Amino acid sequence: MSASTLAQKIANFDPNALGDAAGGLFGLPFTPEEAQVVVVPVPWEVTVSYRAGTAQGPAAIREASLQVDLYDPDLPEAWKLGLAMEDEDEAIAQTSRELRPLAADYIGWLEDGQPAEGAAQHGSVPARITAEGDKLIQWLKQKTGALLDAGKAVAVLGGDHSTPLGYLHALAERHSEFGILQIDAHCDLRPAYEGFQYSHASIMYNALQLPQVKKLVQVGIRDMCQQEADFIAHSVGRVALFGQRFMSEEKFAKKSWKKVCGKIIAQLPQKVYVSFDIDGLDPKLCPGTGTPVPGGLEFEEATYLLRMIVRSGRTIIGLDLNEVAPGDTDWNGIVGARLLYQLCNWMAVSQGRLAAKGTE
Repeated sequence: MSASTLAQKIANFDPNALGDAAGGLFGLPFTPEEAQVVVVPVPWEVTVSYRAGTAQGPAAIREASLQVDLYDPDLPEAWKLGLAMEDEDEAIAQTSRELRPLAADYIGWLEDGQPAEGAAQHGSVPARITAEGDKLIQWLKQKTGALLDAGKAVAVLGGDHSTPLGYLHALAERHSEFGILQIDAHCDLRPAYEGFQYSHASIMYNALQLPQVKKLVQVGIRDMCQQEADFIAHSVGRVALFGQRFMSEEKFAKKSWKKVCGKIIAQLPQKVYVSFDIDGLDPKLCPGTGTPVPGGLEFEEATYLLRMIVRSGRTIIGLDLNEVAPGDTDWNGIVGARLLYQLCNWMAVSQGRLAAKGTE
């Protein structure tokens, strides 16, 4: 589409009107080809180990996005940026639907103590799921890489937290070094959790296999195992943990959230990838998520940290949002949609695509 036609779309769009269901993400009139920021949905949840539903997260967020008012006092012109979401790949969704029961049965077999009579049935499951995980990585690496090369800013929308690994591979081919800010209730540092190499509980372990990832800064963690604690302790500073216990103690000592954010940001390199598991928030904000844990960040605490990172001069080179499951109400999608809007817009600010006004 020509620049003049795009300008005409902006001129004809009313940001004060009801969200247009015939439009795109957030009711915006832009196609992925026109948009500066493109959201790639990945409806995948093969290895979830407690409650399922995250594969429906992208669709729930897309629907809820129509209820999001587009005005932001820091970013009043944000909607003009061009934000769009690609259609879901039905082949990815179908593979997830096919593999999920196999993984669930396999996990049940493990929990039953691996009885001998089930060995033949379940023994080949991990290898099959790993092979499909490899395909997903290559698919997402190619897709996100092509978007990056076309000059787009890219956000991946899961699905479970295993989904963004291919995107991290694409970024690693285009940046010599960067750090990851992980907002999460869990460390996700387990190697091949439950036998699955690409488990949702192994995403950060797998990400750290990329030498370009120089630093992992974890925020909001409040559920971890001894193996993960040992991994962090032996990481020689490559992993920095700002767990819920630390954040609560700072709060109880009357330390401001601004000061805590300053400590977090000081650990981040110039280039930052943001990996946001919705269960990093207080469970009242995401009750449908697969493995909720008491505690967590408030919505404005999370978005304040995001703004502070950008205002520090760091560049957000990419991001993902995962583990938003629709649950029994629209609430999960509503929170997820508002969080996605903030994440995408502030990534754009950090990349010089959008101007912010005011200061913290």
